[in-house]
Amino acid sequence: MTPQPAEPDRTESAESSARTDSSGHASYAPFAHLTAPNNALYRDVMGAFLAAKERFAVHLRPEDVHAALPPQRRPAALDAVVNALDSLVEWGNLRADPDTSRVTAVEDFYRKRFIYQLTQAGEAAEQALTAYGEALGRQGALQAVALHDIVTQLRALLVIAVEEGEGQPDAAKAHLALSTLTGRFEALAENARAFMGSLQRTIDLHGVAVEVFLAYKDRLIQYLERFIQDLITLGGRIALLIGELEEQGRVDALLRLAAAREAADAAPDEAESAEARAYARWAAKWAGLAAWFVSADGRESQARLLRGRALGAIPQLLAVVRQLNERRAGRSDRSADFRTLARWFAEALDDSARHRLWRAAFGLYPARHLTVDADTLAERTAHPVAASTPWAEAEPLRISPQLRRTGSYERRGKPRKVQDRSEQRRQLAEIAAKQAEEITAARARLATDGTTRLSALGELDPVAFGLLLRLLGDALATWRPGMTTTAATSNDGTMEIRLTALTDGTTAEIPTPGGVFRGPDHLVEITDLTTGTPAREER
Repeated sequence: MTPQPAEPDRTESAESSARTDSSGHASYAPFAHLTAPNNALYRDVMGAFLAAKERFAVHLRPEDVHAALPPQRRPAALDAVVNALDSLVEWGNLRADPDTSRVTAVEDFYRKRFIYQLTQAGEAAEQALTAYGEALGRQGALQAVALHDIVTQLRALLVIAVEEGEGQPDAAKAHLALSTLTGRFEALAENARAFMGSLQRTIDLHGVAVEVFLAYKDRLIQYLERFIQDLITLGGRIALLIGELEEQGRVDALLRLAAAREAADAAPDEAESAEARAYARWAAKWAGLAAWFVSADGRESQARLLRGRALGAIPQLLAVVRQLNERRAGRSDRSADFRTLARWFAEALDDSARHRLWRAAFGLYPARHLTVDADTLAERTAHPVAASTPWAEAEPLRISPQLRRTGSYERRGKPRKVQDRSEQRRQLAEIAAKQAEEITAARARLATDGTTRLSALGELDPVAFGLLLRLLGDALATWRPGMTTTAATSNDGTMEIRLTALTDGTTAEIPTPGGVFRGPDHLVEITDLTTGTPAREER
């Protein structure tokens, strides 16, 4: 008689069932171990196979898997690991092959012995779970270094655009610069989104220990302030570089160079469509980059919105710190009061003590006090009623319908007259209109007809001078060593200033009602964006 294996080969059927179900659609059986009993053991077993794969080990025996499990979670019996391996084979995560290498007798040939390896579906499931865990645990970051890299790549694109204008296009350089640029931008945007989400959870103290929050709040605030400064400095520079590239009309040509190089390896019959798809993808990426840094058509850029969110997070963090300090200082806190009261209830000797504590804490006495007035007190004095008298035996109390409906007594006498606030509203409207007129006049006063010297602005009233100081502050915040020209936009998006340093050493003097403002003279161009064109008043 010829010996036959005790178990049929289960590899092909298991692997095919892991890929598709009976209807031909993709099967999710490799994820079944996540919700099965002993799922921790299944995860450890799959982790052992992934670690073996990194060491280029293809097959594992049950004793190898048992030895590779974490000691604190390793089952005492090998049979538990064998059962887990068989279940994973059934779900399609693993593949089992007969292990005939250690057969030395006929009895060993009839005994079940298998070696196991990862299936394609099982490996894909583990990759998906790894990506899920990384995305779930991502905290994000505000990457100031990415801003510098974006500036560097935009300058490289400007150089490439100049070379193209001279008839020396370099598709490799264009493709490399655009790939690096979009890669750094996508990482910046994704990390900024994740960071702001985790920051809001931190502000709400969701999943964050109070001690941990107080320990790193100062570093978090400094981190936000440093990124905000870099975003002000480099965000404006990035917007200017994007504007220069678009003004030259070279962006489309650069995108087509990158698309043509990307589609160079496509099949001949698909080359044209591949290039069209690549160009559409590059155009979408460039549009996203421009929209992130440049405001247009009444829409604020994402960089400006991120700056506002980060600026708003700092006072919110400080408010959370203040609330925590108030709690620690022993001020009234409802949650702390209820926890203390719960501890008192737990420490009470008996139910009678708990009832007394309940009455002392909440004062839920009989409701006869609701209508206690002079007449009621006189009646009670003449005919006392014990507090223990049942409601059915006590004299009925007449409750006002107004009290039942609104919870307050009807008040005798005339109702209070409604105050006429029209005069106050008129005064507030006049103040608001006056302030709007002053701000409009200040913008018109500062707007220049082209470039002029700072010293040529002349005397300024307090409103115009305050607006000028804010514009100069925004412009100087973007100034870095080696720069001679910078530009900035006011926070409300109504004014734009372009500042250029002078080398003649002159001093600008601007008279104001509060004194004379002095400083190094600069060339300045101020545009009122609400009108669309600069307008200079006669002085």
